[in-house]
Amino acid sequence: VVWGGVLQDGIPPLRAPGMLAAGDARYLANGDVVFGVEINGDARAYPKRILAWHEMFVDRVGGIEVAGVYCTLCGAVIVYETNVDGMMHRLGTSGFLYRSNKLMYDAGTQSLWNTLEGRPVIGPLVGKDISLPTREVVTSTWGEWRRRHPSTTVLSLATGHSRDYAEGAAYREYFATDRIMFPVPGEDGRLRNKQEVLVPRFGKPGERPLAIGSDFLRRNPVWHGSFGGRDFVVLTDQSGAHRIYGLPAGKRIASWNGDRKVIDSSGQALLLSETALTGKGVTAPRLPAHNAFWFGWRAAHPDTDLVAG
Repeated sequence: VVWGGVLQDGIPPLRAPGMLAAGDARYLANGDVVFGVEINGDARAYPKRILAWHEMFVDRVGGIEVAGVYCTLCGAVIVYETNVDGMMHRLGTSGFLYRSNKLMYDAGTQSLWNTLEGRPVIGPLVGKDISLPTREVVTSTWGEWRRRHPSTTVLSLATGHSRDYAEGAAYREYFATDRIMFPVPGEDGRLRNKQEVLVPRFGKPGERPLAIGSDFLRRNPVWHGSFGGRDFVVLTDQSGAHRIYGLPAGKRIASWNGDRKVIDSSGQALLLSETALTGKGVTAPRLPAHNAFWFGWRAAHPDTDLVAG
């Protein structure tokens, strides 16, 4: 564990942030990157240009208390539920890193939490069998997310902080090169350091982790795999957004129009939503996954399997 150069919450989380209706978010261009979340029909967009300065939002989405954690160094955005077995964990940014991955802390015990795993790793909560449930998140563009979710809300620029929230302003030099800021053990040249991978979050205990190259998925917008004891399909739209759905035994996806219409191997039409692929007698649930930089994911999971074409 190393110090990242900032004090606790020196990168200030956005707590209960102000949101705007889509039509009022005139500061956003269609190509701006957003992290999209929908829970119980409540769709929200968290632009990268804002979140990169804060690295965490703490919000109530669809009636569920969540923390969206953005590790800018390792490129991962993960949405966790923060109420576990009746205990609310108030999370923040510790200022510490493990293998270039952000460590969170909780205000109640000052325990440090592994961001990629959503569990405490140092402090009083270690060994308490606490693991934060994950929620689905997608990295997309504002234009594509808004088209799919016209009633979405989106972060307001009125954050209470003074920052340059222009697209690409935060971490401009870091994102522009393949260099990393903090050393990590070993190197793996199968992908460049900051090439993005999609990592499924539904593996079985003890199973080797899996990473799938984002560029590979863009070339193969309908891709089938197996992980965690279940078959799945990854659907990648024109914005590069990846969504994973678990498939019933024997089912495959024959075609997809890149929008909402999916045809399975029996010729049945399915409707794509953020929560499932649904059709007559068929439900293929959305499965948790998120993007990350290759070097950051592999540093934390050196035994990971990689699919990259």
